[in-house]
Amino acid sequence: MKTSSCASCLLRSKAVDNLAEQELSVLGESCVEAVFEKGETIFKQDALSSNIIYLQTGLVKLLVKGPQRTQILRLKKAPCYLGVPTTMGDKINHYSAVAIERTTACFIDINTFKELIRINPDFSYEIIIELCRNELEQFNRCVKLVQNQVFGRLATHLLDLSTHIYQSDQFDLPLNRSEIADLVCSSRETVSRLLSDLAKEEIIKVDGKHLEILDKNRLQQISEKG
Repeated sequence: MKTSSCASCLLRSKAVDNLAEQELSVLGESCVEAVFEKGETIFKQDALSSNIIYLQTGLVKLLVKGPQRTQILRLKKAPCYLGVPTTMGDKINHYSAVAIERTTACFIDINTFKELIRINPDFSYEIIIELCRNELEQFNRCVKLVQNQVFGRLATHLLDLSTHIYQSDQFDLPLNRSEIADLVCSSRETVSRLLSDLAKEEIIKVDGKHLEILDKNRLQQISEKG
């Protein structure tokens, strides 16, 4: 880990752009930067938390330990904040975050974060906007999980990877078949079969972990109709 210079950071958040020079200095003094390799845990469910985490680079999966097994909630791509509702509301992590690829994260002392929210309304506004965006995304995901069949949920996941994660119709799947099945609430066998069906219909092309979306309109129709 190393201390962070927020004033010169090229990867700082939109919220931090609203801080004055002195506020940036205070933030930098209470911020530590850490690098996580693929598979490393950034923070763990049920552990005490005294930090807000800001992902500068990378991709993580968020997991919740349930009564029977651990469930993948969603993927989150940098730049973004993690742990704001948990740390400010309860001080106990209600989920875990694990790096899917090499990820850089800043750990911000919660007391400094709270003080910046109190004294800088523009900083507070940007944090609120991100929280609202995350909540709406989670609502939409819940509706898809409840109302769509697994074919629609899988199509939605592939479109999310293409549109929001990689901004490309060609990418390497960041999760294995079992993890994708967990994310869309299905079985590994079903996901493998549906990917093969999509490939036979020439909607996608799959080569190992590499996937290419060939017909985005048809994939969107599957996502919408479920």
